[in-house]
Amino acid sequence: MTYFLTSSPCVVGSPALNPVNDFVNELKKALPEPCSALFICSDPDQPSLTYGFAEDMRDSFAQIGVTFTGTAVLERKNQDQCGELTANAGLIFLVGGHVPTQNAFFQEIGLRERLWGWDGVIVGVSAGSMNAAEVVYAQPEEPGEAVDPEYRRFLPGLGLTRHNIIPHYNQDKDWTLDGLRLYEDITYADSMGRRFYVLADGGYILGRDGREELRGEAYLLENGVLTQVCREGGVLPL
Repeated sequence: MTYFLTSSPCVVGSPALNPVNDFVNELKKALPEPCSALFICSDPDQPSLTYGFAEDMRDSFAQIGVTFTGTAVLERKNQDQCGELTANAGLIFLVGGHVPTQNAFFQEIGLRERLWGWDGVIVGVSAGSMNAAEVVYAQPEEPGEAVDPEYRRFLPGLGLTRHNIIPHYNQDKDWTLDGLRLYEDITYADSMGRRFYVLADGGYILGRDGREELRGEAYLLENGVLTQVCREGGVLPL
């Protein structure tokens, strides 16, 4: 298995695949031929956005010379076909959305177990990349979550990587939630005793052959301290 755990695989404001940090080149080298793609919903009960994303990706991959032999979306209506759909896919997208909602669906369909021994390419997008961790950090994102004592910030994940990813730093670093600064007041405190890799769009973790690399603009948040560890065009073995 090869995996690309991205903040976003696309150019900002466009469905086109982002070539920075050698993402497109590495993706093309890793993809099997022919290639069938499976898109796993972040919210299985509201799959329309995932269907739209699947259409965009089919066109975007065609633009880089990769034609899908088929596309499928795994949602509530066909979740009983998870095993068949996963086994037949050469490329699986773990799409973006609400981390806890997606996490619950992954657990319900037993996706972690489905991926044992599966030999293909995974592209994580935002929440999908976050849920790829062994233990997932579900950074609060919706109103009320930051102040809700029942909100679970750490969840069991797919176990593809031991690293926690936080995406979209370039977009979210100045956000406030529930009257708190998303990073300084919430995430810094959650990083005590933990390590989070904070990615700007265009950055990603590439995993293959038991090794991982951090590529592009990224920061390490550990024990309340944020340090840039990789720059655009850079590669950092993990």
